[in-house]
Amino acid sequence: MPCIDPSDPIEQRRRAGLALLASLTASSAWLAGCTSPTPAPAPAPRPMVPAPRPAPAPSPSAARTWQEYRERAARMLVEANPSITYTGPVPEPLLAIPVLEIELHADGSIRKIDVLRYPRQAKDTTQIAIDAVKRAAPFGDVSRLPKPWKFAETFLFDDDRRFKPVTLDR
Repeated sequence: MPCIDPSDPIEQRRRAGLALLASLTASSAWLAGCTSPTPAPAPAPRPMVPAPRPAPAPSPSAARTWQEYRERAARMLVEANPSITYTGPVPEPLLAIPVLEIELHADGSIRKIDVLRYPRQAKDTTQIAIDAVKRAAPFGDVSRLPKPWKFAETFLFDDDRRFKPVTLDR
């Protein structure tokens, strides 16, 4: 076995290199414990799912009885004519009370409007009521309701010539 001379300059460099390598290995292990962890990868983006739609409001076409149909049609009258309707208490005395009979086609469009009662005063309220019905139509499918496809609505007019369907006053 050959003898290693510790005073040999090559041997001294070899030992210094090994010592340096050992210290670097130890330092890197120690430094690895001091570094912050690698951040976790971002989660994969979720596919876009549309928000659920709210259930549609019931329409007159879904009515099972004429009473339901009349109530929904009365609400449509108020919604279609917000500037000439009121929903609060009925004033005393009323200005006028016209009564209309609205005859419908199967799809809820107006076939004919007949005046069942003309008011004694403020006769112009009859035309206001007829025009309001036309603005609110069509009222929805009536083909599953019993014939004849018509209903009556009473209009309660206040002094400002605004009306409330009597169906909404019950």
